[in-house]
Amino acid sequence: MSNTKPNQNVRLSRRAMLQGSTLLLFGASATHTSLAQAGDDTNCTTRPILRIGLVTDLHYADKPTKGSRHYRQTTAKLAEAAMQFRRDKTDLVVELGDFIDAADSVDVEKRYLREIQTPFQELPGKKHYVLGNHCVDTLTKKEFLGGVGQEKSYYSFDAGGHHFIVLDSCFRSDGKPYGRKNFKWTDANIPAAELEWLAADLQENTRPTIVFAHQRLDVAGAYGVRNAPTVRKLFQDAQNVVAIFQGHSHKNDYREIQGIHYTTLVAMVEGNGKENNGYSVLDILRDGTLRLHGYRRQRKYAWS
Repeated sequence: MSNTKPNQNVRLSRRAMLQGSTLLLFGASATHTSLAQAGDDTNCTTRPILRIGLVTDLHYADKPTKGSRHYRQTTAKLAEAAMQFRRDKTDLVVELGDFIDAADSVDVEKRYLREIQTPFQELPGKKHYVLGNHCVDTLTKKEFLGGVGQEKSYYSFDAGGHHFIVLDSCFRSDGKPYGRKNFKWTDANIPAAELEWLAADLQENTRPTIVFAHQRLDVAGAYGVRNAPTVRKLFQDAQNVVAIFQGHSHKNDYREIQGIHYTTLVAMVEGNGKENNGYSVLDILRDGTLRLHGYRRQRKYAWS
């Protein structure tokens, strides 16, 4: 575990759509003390009603390092995250996309998926998978979802008094799904059928809502979903969407848009050695506070 000290805390407050919404932005890496504290909720008023492990952009592959991406180290980095998730007794674990990296054949990519799925399945809590562009580079969505045992690529569920939405932005502008190298990674979209489903799901739900995505919904350009403004309008009109957690651009980032918190998590695959790992645990408290405990290179946040 890291023994480095966190950077000086920065406090940011904004008037938000949700009453009393305040963001605390902490240093870029967690300390050993933070690791212990995350699982030590002895006060019943601060003990989380739900605890979620979050990882993104594992890009696991049995192939040599390329640039800053250390594909084979993902298993060791995931093992460290697993220790923390077990200590914290996570109720859910959400993988935010690019679970595997591309291969030159379907059989090899299926092998990558089997090899990383085995340790991932051992993590505590129910597993949820967000599709990333690399998940369906060579595979089809049906093949990837079959490999992880998940029925749908976008869906919703309830837990801990909250509503959760998993989105799939792996569609081309013409509405065709990604698969078998038929796409450009910069052409990410949420198609009409999914938008219609999302609008209905938000309308039917009265609980505070958290969204999980891969491609970014808070920016334009290469890393953003092309019709993100349309998606954000649905979130804003619903008036119960609290936060979005996403990956894809491999770096820590945060934006508040119309009182909704958009948090981009750091990629696990980036950097050599355990000191360059990145993962987090999201606590949902009884009073609605969200606390994101960030480890290694992952920043930590809290919204009250």
